[in-house]
Amino acid sequence: MSTNIYDTANQLERDLRETDAYKALQTAYAAVKENPESDDMFKEFQNIQIKLQQKQMSGEQILEEEIKEAQEMAMKTGENATIKTLMEAEQALSQLIDDINRIIMSPIQELYQG
Repeated sequence: MSTNIYDTANQLERDLRETDAYKALQTAYAAVKENPESDDMFKEFQNIQIKLQQKQMSGEQILEEEIKEAQEMAMKTGENATIKTLMEAEQALSQLIDDINRIIMSPIQELYQG
């Protein structure tokens, strides 16, 4: 019997939505969206991150002032309890996805190490 790997991936996507880590992220994100100050601060933080990622991907040099701005914004958002909870939930979900990725990639790793 041949397994359709796309069916498996789609089931994994549905299962991921049912994890505690994903549900915690949903709850934390909703809390940020409900608080205008947190929402604005989080959007600003995201915009800074996106700008720096785009510069890095295009090979542009990131200026010292941009690094300082990003660091200051990270500190500011880290002091906001609502955003801090969101970031912790993102980190937990990211760890889960990293674990899943390691499992998925194990056949390739075994092949090359084998």
